[in-house]
Parts: sequence; C-alpha cells; structure tokens
Amino acid sequence: MIELSDSSGAADWAADWNEISEGLRKDLGAQIHTQWIRPIRPGSFEPASGQLHLHLPSEFSANWVRERFADRLALAWKIVRPEVRSVAIAAAPREAEIARPRMPAPVAPIPAAPRAAESGNRIALDPSQLFSGFITGQSNVLAFNAAQRMAAAEKPLFSPLYLKAATGQGKTHLLHAIGNAYAEANPQARICYCPAEKFMNDFVSAIQRGDSMAFKARLRSFDMLLVDDIQFIIGKNSTQEEFLHTIDAILGAGKRLVVTSDRAPQALDGVDQRLLSRLAMGLVADIQPADIELRRAILRARVEQMRMGEIPEEVTEFLARTISRNVRELVGGLNKLMAYAQITGQKVTLALAEEQLSDLLSANRRRITIDEIQRAVCQFYKVDRAEMSSKRRARAVVRPRQVAMYLAKVLTPRSYPEIGRKFGGRDHSTVIHAVRLIEDLRTRDADMDGDVRALLQQLES
Repeated sequence: MIELSDSSGAADWAADWNEISEGLRKDLGAQIHTQWIRPIRPGSFEPASGQLHLHLPSEFSANWVRERFADRLALAWKIVRPEVRSVAIAAAPREAEIARPRMPAPVAPIPAAPRAAESGNRIALDPSQLFSGFITGQSNVLAFNAAQRMAAAEKPLFSPLYLKAATGQGKTHLLHAIGNAYAEANPQARICYCPAEKFMNDFVSAIQRGDSMAFKARLRSFDMLLVDDIQFIIGKNSTQEEFLHTIDAILGAGKRLVVTSDRAPQALDGVDQRLLSRLAMGLVADIQPADIELRRAILRARVEQMRMGEIPEEVTEFLARTISRNVRELVGGLNKLMAYAQITGQKVTLALAEEQLSDLLSANRRRITIDEIQRAVCQFYKVDRAEMSSKRRARAVVRPRQVAMYLAKVLTPRSYPEIGRKFGGRDHSTVIHAVRLIEDLRTRDADMDGDVRALLQQLES
C-alpha cells in the first residue's frame, strides 16, 4: 500500500484530484460540491488491487458520498489514472482529525445528519433533491403540484400534506425538494427532515436520558417538519401519542407539516384514530407507479444529466419497458450500465444491457412467452398461427412474423437463436434482420408504430 501523503508522487495525485474535483463541481453544482465532494482527500493506493482509498471528515458524510457518488468517483479516477480500478470511501482515521475543530453536540439527538447539511436552519435535508430534478407525468403531477404549493411563500390551503407512494416512486425526493425550496424562499425558517423510525428511536432515547422536554421543545420549534415513512410508528403507542401532540402543536401554530407513507392513512393498521384523523385532514396526494411515458422521460433526463455520451434509443426503450417496478431501480439500472460501459470502454448496446442488468431485468419482467406473442400478433393481423413457423414469404405473412420476432426480443429474455427456433427453426441472423427492420419502420411508418404500440399495450396489460 502506498500512502499518498508520504509518497514522492503525492503532488501528482493531488493535482489529479483537483482536476477531478473541478469536473464534478461543474457536473453536480457548487452547493453539492462544496458540502460533499471538496472535503474528500486521497488516502492511500493499493497497486496490487488497484484500489484507491478516499477519506472524508465523518462516517456519515463517507456513507452519504459512498451511496450516491461511488460509481462516479471510480469512473473519474479511472479516466485520469487507468491503474485505479476501484475506490473505497471511508471516514478519515482518528489521527487525521486531531487538529479538526469538533462541533458541539446538539441538545437532543433528533435528527442526526451530516454537519454540512445542518448548516443554518436546514436539518438533514439533501441539497441534491430539488423540484428541478423531479420529472413529472400523469402518475405524479398532483403530488408534485401539491408539494410546490406547500413550499411556496404564501400559506398553503391545506396542511398537513400526506404523500402516499410505493417504494422508489419519488416521495422522499419530493419531501427534500419541499424543504429545500421553502428554505430558499425563507432563509430564516427552521426546517427539519426526519424519518419516522428515527423520530421513534430518538424519542425513546430522550425518555431514557430524562431529556424528553428538550426533545419536544426542539422538535416543535421548527417552522416546517418533514416526516418520512410514517408507517414505521405503527404499534408504538407512546411514540404515536407524542407524534399526535407534535402535530397539534405545529398545526396549531400555523406551521407546515408534510408526511409520507407507502399506504393511505386509512390503511395504517394499529394507528390511533386521533392520529389518523390528523393525517387525513389535509391533502392526501397519491403517486402512482410511473407509466411508460414517464419512465422514458426519466431516462432521457438522466442521460442528459450524466453527460457520459449517447445511449441508443433501443436501449432506453428496452429499460423503460422492462424495469417498471419503481423509478429508483430504473435510474439505478441506467447508472450501473453507463458506469460499466465507461470503465470498460465498451459501447452501450442492448446486449450489454441484458448482460449487466440480468438480475434486475429478471426481477421486473412479467413472464410473457413467445407463444403469447405469436397468438396476439396472429389475432391482430388475422393470420393463421401456423404462419409463424411456415416458409411462406408473402408480405401479408412475413410482416406479422417480423413484428412477432421484434416483440419477442423486446418483451422476453430469449436470445436471437432461441427466438429463431420458435419461428420454425430460423437462423439468428433472420431474427436480427427482423428486429432491426421493425425498429427502422417504427421511425418512418406511423401505421407500423401504431400497430406495435397497440400490441405492446395488449401484451403488457
């Protein structure tokens, strides 16, 4: 292992990091760069494994950066120094922190957050989660508009705002966006983001230490309280009682409250009826799973944001159609694919996406079979099922057969040779030709594109 601070080439590593850091500042913006990226310091390098150790001032900030920027940092270092094959992100050793002034401990522990995120009156807000980065569609536009109203300077017509969505659909993003927008419009406002589970744990800890009054006073002093995943207080009577009093204090003072959950208030079994009544008395905004059009828009926006080169439309279309469970998996799959392509120097192709995202794709796919596809296509074009395997080359038969091959490639995990065998033992090159032909026709022929869309909707419903 080479300690970079002691090595003869330390200045070179520092210069490389300055170059990488500046590039990330341009990509991520000055605020995120200042709070999270600039404090990073190269620690040591292991030539045998190609692993570079990066240090941050605290364990919390190291975890935050690791979860969000590990792939991006690895790629940036790989480009500048090919010998770096991976990065390990951790808090700096204690001896490196001796000279660093320590922040005073808070009066009560709610809620823990990186020091940079607690600057001013913002507590635990993620500065990267903004309204500008939230892509809207029919499934989430009500929640988005309600969130903007809650963050506006004028008093909202409703409070609390209750955002209901399944995992990975963007409710936490909106929660942080509300806080960040309100903080920008009201710099003196005190805003707190707090997961419900942390609220519960910190309340119990405060009682055990005899600090419950300080806990309550601090919590109720905020001008805006953002509580995530409220379902986690189910069954905890003392916590529910305290949360009920907190809600009453905040709403009674004309302050703002936003909560999120994976279910509607009425579906929160084991929750006090008084608490349910408070949660439901404002606006309940539902975020539905992203439809195909929204998933396409999210992928386009993410590709543009990453600025890592072009990605073929057939790949984004494939991802949008296949990864449909939640937006977090969709964006995560794209990030993984782009990072792998950049690190290895490979082009982003449909085959690479299938190879690198096989587990994710398998988990999201509804098991549509080639037999189902053939039956649907034959019914749509009114041709006999036997024509899918026949040798006839009449246009009225060939075109439906090619459409079925295309759909088999888009909707199933089958390889070209496997698809060919299901169509009368045809060679894989015939299937490739059919897929590319239909892809091309969809861009030039509105009728063909309409046929394929109708079949896709039928098969995926």
